[in-house]
Amino acid sequence: MSLVRWKVFNVAVFLAISTMMLSIVKAQDAQPMNEITLGSGSGTVSSGGADSLASNGDSLAVIDGDGGTTTTAPAGTAGPEAIAFDGTYVWVAMQFSNSVTRVRVRDGLVSGTFNVGKRPVALLYAASGIWVANLLSNNVMKLDPATGGLLGTYPAGDGPGGLAFDGANIWVANRNSNNVTKLSGKTGGSLGTFAVGKRPIGLAFAGGSVWVANNFSKTVTRLSTAGAVLGTYPVGRGAFGVAAQGENVWITNYFDKTVTKLRAADGVNLGTFKVGDGAAGLAFDGTNMWIVCNGDSTLMKVSPSTGTVLATYATGKGPFSVAFDGTKVWVPNFASNSVSTTAAN
Repeated sequence: MSLVRWKVFNVAVFLAISTMMLSIVKAQDAQPMNEITLGSGSGTVSSGGADSLASNGDSLAVIDGDGGTTTTAPAGTAGPEAIAFDGTYVWVAMQFSNSVTRVRVRDGLVSGTFNVGKRPVALLYAASGIWVANLLSNNVMKLDPATGGLLGTYPAGDGPGGLAFDGANIWVANRNSNNVTKLSGKTGGSLGTFAVGKRPIGLAFAGGSVWVANNFSKTVTRLSTAGAVLGTYPVGRGAFGVAAQGENVWITNYFDKTVTKLRAADGVNLGTFKVGDGAAGLAFDGTNMWIVCNGDSTLMKVSPSTGTVLATYATGKGPFSVAFDGTKVWVPNFASNSVSTTAAN
């Protein structure tokens, strides 16, 4: 072997070993979380084509034309996907069993499972109720947090899959009809439907505006509470989750492995920061940002001022969302039928 070829071979081996070692170090460095088992389901998820959901519309993950990955769940999974905290319990949307499960945060006790519509994929605690977006039922349900009883069912658009509260009203992202619906927080009645970008998923209320992550448009739309478009701002590929952080709003970019920080007052980009693979749900605990990385099955604690990853936690398989209960963070594991939790600080 020539000297040049030998050097090239050595460099290639070194790079391969280095990459492998980085993966090992990353796995070892991920801190453990407590894991609570939830109920099982009977759904099966199959792969879809480019720019689509899984072929039966089950998975919130996107398969894009640029070779992005998706999360699949094995037969028997209930698909724990979305989560919300009501002050006593965390509620978990069990997508493939068409139900929500309640877990008491004080001790992790599973405290009931309640039937909802078809494919629940988003949850919100607001206006004295647990609001559930049912992707394939094209509606939103409101449950009584004390009993799990149904308080109302309200029509939404095609494929409701994101929820937010502006202090008075509920906003619903309709991913298939490329619009958002505004519902009265008191009555559930429709107060209007407003066009946004392609495949809206994430929603948040920040800086007096409603922010909408447009998953297929690589943008986020800013709406007034009256539904007027105040601005559309570029973000990364696969814009997914949105969360308010003081005077700023954060958006995860699923396929870019990044999170973007915008100034809520005017949409000015304050930075884009590297996180893990499949950046999905996120939450602010009053001090730090928490970002779920679906592809890595990790949860990252991020400094809101610098975008630096402060810690990485190992979750169950394929998480999509995260909630903060005032003390701990909670992550439902889409492909593990479980919820993971750890102290926030």
